[in-house]
Amino acid sequence: MTTRKKGDAEYNATDIQVLEGMEAVRKRPGMYVGGTDSKALHHLVYEVVDNAIDEALAGFCDRIEVTIHKDQSITVLDNGRGIPTDTHPVKKISALEVVLTTLHAGGKFGGGSYKVSGGLHGVGSSAVNALSEWMEARVYREGKIFFQRYERGKPQERVKVIGECPIDQTGTEISFLFDKTIFNEEAGYRYETLVNRFREMAFVTKRTKIMLKDERTDRELTFFFEGGISSFVHYLNKDKLPLHEIVKAEKTINGVGIDIALQYTDVYNETIYSFANTINTVDGGTHLTGLRTALTRVINEYARSANLLKDADQNFSGEDTREGLTAVVSVKHPDPQFESQTKVKLMNTDVATYVQQVIVESFRDFLDRNPSAGKAIINKCLTSSRAREAAKKARDLVIRKSALESMTLPGKLADCSSRNPELTELYIVEGDSAGGSAKQGRDRSFQAILPLRGKILNTERAHLDKILSNNEIKAMISAIGCGIGETFDLKGLRYGKIIIMTDADVDGSHIRTLLLTFFFRYLPELINEGHLYIAQPPLYRIAYKNKHQYAFSDAERDTILKNLGSGSERASIQRYKGLGEMNAEQLWDTTMNPEYRTLLKVAVDDPAIAGKTFAMLMGEEVPPRTRFIQNHAREVRNLDV
Repeated sequence: MTTRKKGDAEYNATDIQVLEGMEAVRKRPGMYVGGTDSKALHHLVYEVVDNAIDEALAGFCDRIEVTIHKDQSITVLDNGRGIPTDTHPVKKISALEVVLTTLHAGGKFGGGSYKVSGGLHGVGSSAVNALSEWMEARVYREGKIFFQRYERGKPQERVKVIGECPIDQTGTEISFLFDKTIFNEEAGYRYETLVNRFREMAFVTKRTKIMLKDERTDRELTFFFEGGISSFVHYLNKDKLPLHEIVKAEKTINGVGIDIALQYTDVYNETIYSFANTINTVDGGTHLTGLRTALTRVINEYARSANLLKDADQNFSGEDTREGLTAVVSVKHPDPQFESQTKVKLMNTDVATYVQQVIVESFRDFLDRNPSAGKAIINKCLTSSRAREAAKKARDLVIRKSALESMTLPGKLADCSSRNPELTELYIVEGDSAGGSAKQGRDRSFQAILPLRGKILNTERAHLDKILSNNEIKAMISAIGCGIGETFDLKGLRYGKIIIMTDADVDGSHIRTLLLTFFFRYLPELINEGHLYIAQPPLYRIAYKNKHQYAFSDAERDTILKNLGSGSERASIQRYKGLGEMNAEQLWDTTMNPEYRTLLKVAVDDPAIAGKTFAMLMGEEVPPRTRFIQNHAREVRNLDV
């Protein structure tokens, strides 16, 4: 029991704050759309489109149009049944108003209107309404066009009829503008982010056309896939060498639809995507667990029965059986349980059992009918197993060797004095010359410098054991402090910012790409948690009289010269091709001083697209790279000759 002191604040019923409806969403947007950043902004669009997708899953919609207008407002139009507009029996207002202004209101609770849906219709739509400066709804039903406008979630009028439409035209049209007092994203929507999302949606909702139009830049794309997730696997493996045909399985168990497609390729990493009711569950869940468990079981049983394992006690690990695997698992559940409203992880325990059952039946049958494919997959697993064992020994050697060297740090690292990861930075610098300038110019209290010699190993084409034998990669792993692979632990991170700093030329771009490939494939947590950055050194130094300015692009150079007027003819322009051309003071002023530098944070909007890009740029297959160069050759602005 505590004794209240004189002067303590009173705590009684008046201190209990009740947030009603839309007010709660505006007060705590993170609970409904995951925050107020760019990711959450795009989530507004996904919530509205998800409702149209649910109409498609129910068999009433096969066309969805999404438009980004010049003022950053969004319109989503579908040809589904249209949200009901008649009077709700309890609320005594139009059902349209109920759906768009009441949390947990919609046609997905009772199970009559929707057998499968991406969520609870009304939570998403009403949350978007609450977080929008304005929203307008048009419903096409019964030969009429019904309309209602809302501002920050509040209806501005009753639902009314504003026109007529053909009697057979049905659908819903939702337009909204995000509230700029809540979302601080001046750039607005990224076309590429929405493209990637809608492509995935079209893959998992086969025979549904999804169109995206961006009026800001006059761009337009349409997605339609007859083959569903099999087309998705084919798309993901376009720049890889497959070991066999795509394995497909589709089955409904106790009302839960299970759809799986998988294929092994010649690469060294796994690519697996999981969906629940068409929503990309980026954190996985029970369906992903079921897939992984079943694959390991089937491959071990098949290898033993086909006498492809020489050691009686040998078993492949889960990692062995997933190397080179591309798989997509999509489930459609009448009562999906997600970890949160943003639906990043599926929690239904029954799904793991159902997915395992489908995989065991279909994949084992495929292996029995295709012994050559089975042998190729087992050989892939054997190679992976041997490489993993060698990698373990190499990793242990790296750790033991580091432990013998003081503070587990590589000798060429110029460390900083601070030990607080929230303050410290590690610059990974190309070349000894630039490394020398960086060491002289840095702030030693919080900036560490790790120079690299030449180009590191292309980790897209190598097993982990070979990667761990590379001196430059070993130095990075030791300096960063988190380990790699099975031993990775973010708690060991020594620097809050890891900054790639390379020359502004072709070689520098290549080295940067090699480093990004390594981080993406083997240390993705550093990217996901926002620790990886790219430094932006200037391209030009423009000197006139006793003053100089730096330009980070051709456009900025031209602006500086224009501002000099007639003096531009007498200005001295130096084009930097390497960091080594700058002295320590210049490097600090332009690229390392937190007050003036520009850093680009590395982020992955869509792992599928990122994985395809790295496979295309750095993989074994040459033709995809050739096509890329031919298609983009005209876009090159700075070519070293």
